[in-house]
Amino acid sequence: MSYFKPLARAIWMVGFVCLAPFALAETELVMAEGVVRKLDPDNRKITLKHGEIKNLEMPGMTMVFRLQDKVNIDKLKAGDKVLFHVEKIEGGYTITDLQLAP
Repeated sequence: MSYFKPLARAIWMVGFVCLAPFALAETELVMAEGVVRKLDPDNRKITLKHGEIKNLEMPGMTMVFRLQDKVNIDKLKAGDKVLFHVEKIEGGYTITDLQLAP
């Protein structure tokens, strides 16, 4: 029976080592830089000219993004520099975090 304890510990360690990078990836948001080109609050969309989006391996370009419900754009205007996090959700690119750049 004593051989189960080391085996269980080894299985736990392998699981921890294999899954740890995924746990870190979920807690650390990769922010991209962009400039607001157009706001469409009625349709919950924003057009940004952005630099590279590293978490999506996307080069810089200008494009329209969906906005997650929690993202507030009331104080933004065209020309504002922003930092944002975007994810591919249900086939579309959705901004999940957005803030004015310092």
